[in-house]
Amino acid sequence: MRRAVTVAVTTSAVLAGGLFAGQAHAATRPAPSITAPGGFVMNNGTGATLFGKAADTRRSTGSTTKIMTAKVVLAQRGLNLDTKVTIDKAYSDYIVAKNASSARLIVGDKVTVRQLLYGLMLPSGCDAAYALADKFGTGTTRAARVKSFIGKMNDEARRMGLTNTRFDSFDGISNGSNYSTPRDLTKIASSAMKNSTFRAIVKTKSTSQKVTTKSGGYRYMAWSNTNKLLSTYSGAIGVKTGSGPQAKYCLVFAATRGNKTVIGAVLGAPNEANRAADVKKLLDYGFAK
Repeated sequence: MRRAVTVAVTTSAVLAGGLFAGQAHAATRPAPSITAPGGFVMNNGTGATLFGKAADTRRSTGSTTKIMTAKVVLAQRGLNLDTKVTIDKAYSDYIVAKNASSARLIVGDKVTVRQLLYGLMLPSGCDAAYALADKFGTGTTRAARVKSFIGKMNDEARRMGLTNTRFDSFDGISNGSNYSTPRDLTKIASSAMKNSTFRAIVKTKSTSQKVTTKSGGYRYMAWSNTNKLLSTYSGAIGVKTGSGPQAKYCLVFAATRGNKTVIGAVLGAPNEANRAADVKKLLDYGFAK
């Protein structure tokens, strides 16, 4: 009898040891190695950090700045997404002068705020960003309204407690002090994703929007999303690409599988291929945690 008990205890110990060893192995899953100098991933439901690499180091953000642009617009009191905005020549002149990414908006067309948000977030239109800043800033001149809008972006960053984020532009084309961090950008995106309009826009792969022309007719604007993750990663739901001479290649990303949403950012990847590989590694790791 005593021998049988000994065997039973030993067997239980082996089983328990195997179970705990498996748990320990899972808990010590090695963090991925990414080429981007900065990265961050969190569980969007709990806010728990899943991965960080120089997560609080300030970097140029490129067009990921436009997440905050959209967030500020969508937070406007009494917002009517169907309000029409007339496209000014200043917006197209800006695109030419800055050699900037464009929604190809046409001077004189009347485009709704909702359509401008699609033009902002899918083809990353700096002309759409300019139009929105001009529309939702306050002041008697365009320059004053744009300055006011950028002020609203910074006010929102401060309200969120983001001490490592500052905006000096509405589109990420920096004037010398436009920066954020992987952690801060992830928090901005997580907050923006609470808005149903924002969620619907950033998960859209392509769209054709009917806009009113200067003469009262109409035309269709076709826009495709620069975020290829939507087509290459199962469960991807957003959020925004960014690139530039200082920013290199950036992506704020989110994906949902089952009941879990993982959200994060990579900043400064050396090229598009590395950016895509980094993001896949981080999402896979996030879902495995």
